[in-house]
Amino acid sequence: MRSDTVTKGTQQAPHRSLMNALGLTKEEMERPLVGIVSSYNEIVPGHMNLDKVVEAVKMGVAMAGGTPIVFPAIAVCDGIAMGHIGMKYSLVTRDLIADSTEAMAMAHQFDALVMVPNCDKNVPGLLMAAARINIPTIFVSGGPMLAGHVKGEKRSLSSMFEAVGAYAAGTITEDELHEFECKVCPTCGSCSGMYTANSMNCLTEVLGMGLKGNGTIPAVYSERIRLAKHAGMQVMELWRKNIRPRDIMTKEAILNALTVDMALGCSTNSMLHLPAIAHEIGMDFEIDFANGISEKTPNLCHLAPAGPTYIEDLNEAGGVYAVMNELDKKGLLYTDCLTVTGKTVKENIAGCVNKNPEVIRPIDHPYSETGGLAVLKGNLAPDGSVVKRSAVVEEMMVHEGPARVFDCEDDAIKAIKGGEIHPGDVVVIRYVGPKGGPGMPEMLNPTSAIAGMGLGSSVALITDGRFSGASRGASIGHVSPEAAVGGPIALVEEGDIIKIDIPGLKLELDVSEEELERRRKAWQPKEPEVKTGYLARYAAMVTSGNRGAILEIPKN
Repeated sequence: MRSDTVTKGTQQAPHRSLMNALGLTKEEMERPLVGIVSSYNEIVPGHMNLDKVVEAVKMGVAMAGGTPIVFPAIAVCDGIAMGHIGMKYSLVTRDLIADSTEAMAMAHQFDALVMVPNCDKNVPGLLMAAARINIPTIFVSGGPMLAGHVKGEKRSLSSMFEAVGAYAAGTITEDELHEFECKVCPTCGSCSGMYTANSMNCLTEVLGMGLKGNGTIPAVYSERIRLAKHAGMQVMELWRKNIRPRDIMTKEAILNALTVDMALGCSTNSMLHLPAIAHEIGMDFEIDFANGISEKTPNLCHLAPAGPTYIEDLNEAGGVYAVMNELDKKGLLYTDCLTVTGKTVKENIAGCVNKNPEVIRPIDHPYSETGGLAVLKGNLAPDGSVVKRSAVVEEMMVHEGPARVFDCEDDAIKAIKGGEIHPGDVVVIRYVGPKGGPGMPEMLNPTSAIAGMGLGSSVALITDGRFSGASRGASIGHVSPEAAVGGPIALVEEGDIIKIDIPGLKLELDVSEEELERRRKAWQPKEPEVKTGYLARYAAMVTSGNRGAILEIPKN
């Protein structure tokens, strides 16, 4: 056992004395020490129930012969952080979570780990840590929120943000806005649509790192507690068999995740997190993989914000395994991949039928023959950009219009709500990428304002920042290279014609190469807004969005 390093032998007597101070018995020290990484806190709705989940995990570990020991991971609520300086701190926590978990696990020589995340950055951050540490590890998340109900219709957080835009447009009253406020988030859990948190929790099942239902069982269901106990028990089986994350998270598993991502219509943020996870296992992940996989992977689900169904509906329809079973009918998955069940993907999904073809379309009757995400390239995004194709209305699949250029989110929102943006416009928000933000903030407020103002089917938004999973419409993010490093998005001028062709995978600025070269020579870097602290260190080390915004030591 790794824990022998701190529990066995006379040289370890000081270590044991400190464990005595914890109240651990000799019997507990002789068992495998299992770290329970708890993302519990009292500010994130998706994490307020994790204390109950953690207690259930501890019970499962103890029942199976391990000694559970809890330590924390931080978490940010993207919704609460949205639209102010707090959003700069959202993506950057992914690396804090990975780094701090690595530090705790290595410093204390745990034999195995159970990761208990839920919201946006905790899941990928802990998957990154699991790959680095590479000791037997299993994931059990806090589960999704139930959908809210307003005027007899299911609603979620994206409805709330769009209601703010509708109020600004004068199409709903203040009382109606208040009703949304009180009803769209009715329980604890990760927000109820296929936003980033639920996307990553679902993909944890696909990667093989979580048990069946981890991505879809609602937070308030007792089934979630039973799942946590089983996860605690199963990590001990992983320990006994020495099955480790890098045995499970292989290149084929990553490609499976990208395939199911296409079928589910996951958040564009998965195109930041999957490359970062792949980087930790030594896989060179190019975001262009998405287009090749999308060409052959049908989109089977239109979960909110793309459609009227929610994670609770996906759960009742058979969950992630049912989606995988549909995909396997056309041989679209690597089914020999090992998982935390100790079985292969093929064994796990056998018999997991689709119980509701209105929620999970059958493989021969998809929403579209191509997947939910697309990577667009062109002279505006030479290294790529990402769009959630499944959430774009048909009339915006091909679009061209004049650029309305903003160097910050606040100015764009003022223009949108002030009636200065018109049908046909292409809103450009730049200097909000990984370095420029810094932290690549989400642009949910402007996309929601566009939708709420009734412009969702006539106005596009392009940014070197990113989008919330709650964003919908012709929202094209991750434009790389970003403006802060002199990417072409920095050279766009007011009124330039931008051409978007999502089926053709093109994003073009209708300006001659000679003119772009003239602008490039005249371009001056923007003075960074943040010069001290963690954000400044992050900005110095972070790579572009197309590489997953991973951190690298700058080359001299």
